[in-house]
Amino acid sequence: MTPELKQFITTYSRRVNQLLERALPARIPGGERLLDAMSYSLLGAGKRVRPILVYASAEAVNGDMQAALVDACACAVECMHAYSLIHDDLPAMDDDDLRRGEPTCHIAFDEATAILAGDALQCLAFETLLNVDAPASQVVAVARELGRASGATGMVVGQAIDLGAVDTSPSMDLLEQMHVHKTGALIEAAVIMGAVASGIEERKTLRALRTFAKAVGLSFQVQDDILDVTSDTASLGKRTGADQERNKPTYVSLLGLDEAKRKAQQLHEEAIDALAGFGSKAGILRDLSAYIVQRSA
Repeated sequence: MTPELKQFITTYSRRVNQLLERALPARIPGGERLLDAMSYSLLGAGKRVRPILVYASAEAVNGDMQAALVDACACAVECMHAYSLIHDDLPAMDDDDLRRGEPTCHIAFDEATAILAGDALQCLAFETLLNVDAPASQVVAVARELGRASGATGMVVGQAIDLGAVDTSPSMDLLEQMHVHKTGALIEAAVIMGAVASGIEERKTLRALRTFAKAVGLSFQVQDDILDVTSDTASLGKRTGADQERNKPTYVSLLGLDEAKRKAQQLHEEAIDALAGFGSKAGILRDLSAYIVQRSA
């Protein structure tokens, strides 16, 4: 990780953590356990990759990274991500008991509370965007982007494909479709929302950022699959080898470890190529792409 990226992550992780604390709703008598579960999953240790991408995209297009709508986008994508992790860990889904080195939400609380906490965080994502005093066209555009990336055309359909692929031998095309949606869609949304919140409407710019984000989203998943077989539970903060235990298809199981590593590097190169028309302000986006394929956790 470059010193510039390290400083950027430190600065904007701290910023979004403070904003997320403020975004959580006030306690309502009888609903304390729900809020505790939301806070537990939202504010726990995490890489904050998606909000960092929001800020890095805003910087790349010369946007104001202190703008209220940019902040709201960073918070909204992290709320949506936290919701997805809670539900993904449930017994009916991946049935995981460890997340970010801590018990998953349904283990720390209970299954019903975890479901409700995820539901509430999803709603909080959109509430955070809609509460911002910003041009209505920009607010609608970022909310539309987040909705598209999160539902039946994005993350949720990716989860459905994932569940349906257990104990099967899907094609590489289907595996890619799964991860373009399950992992990549929200990463793509983060990049586009950062630019749109900065007032960018120019199609060529947004098209280049989408190409970058699609490559980064896939490389993130390929590296996750690699780490699942090369790392350990203590380093990752979640159980390793879980995909193999469940007989879930991964890039490693379909390509082999060496080819999966080559795939990750190829995707990184595609991401960098997509930013050829951007100047030095896109340096953090470039560094993030490199970090994603080089990370060990």
